[in-house]
Amino acid sequence: MKDPHDIILKPIITEQSMEDTMLGKYTFVVAKHATKTEIGKACELLFGVKVKKVNTMHLIGKKRRMGKTSGRTSSWKKAVVTIDLDPEVGEYALPGGKTGTSAKRYKTEIAEFGFGQ
Repeated sequence: MKDPHDIILKPIITEQSMEDTMLGKYTFVVAKHATKTEIGKACELLFGVKVKKVNTMHLIGKKRRMGKTSGRTSSWKKAVVTIDLDPEVGEYALPGGKTGTSAKRYKTEIAEFGFGQ
């Protein structure tokens, strides 16, 4: 299994991404080889949240020139992770036909990296 710190590299903190945090969407730079399921599991392990959806996109590097030579900056992968803002309380059956409930296991926001609502 891959280390979650190798999958999620850093957050993207912009005006738009900060507005999306109110909707439960967090934006990260992730490893190019990471899949959606790996990104979702890494977020759940690192931040203790319940991931509902992961959207990914590959971004091609921009063209840059230094004098007469031209090249590109490196390409990267971006992921928008949607978390569950209202995780359901877990219910389970007890002996004797009764039902028990457990407290919410998941957080409703990611407070690390300066994210906040």
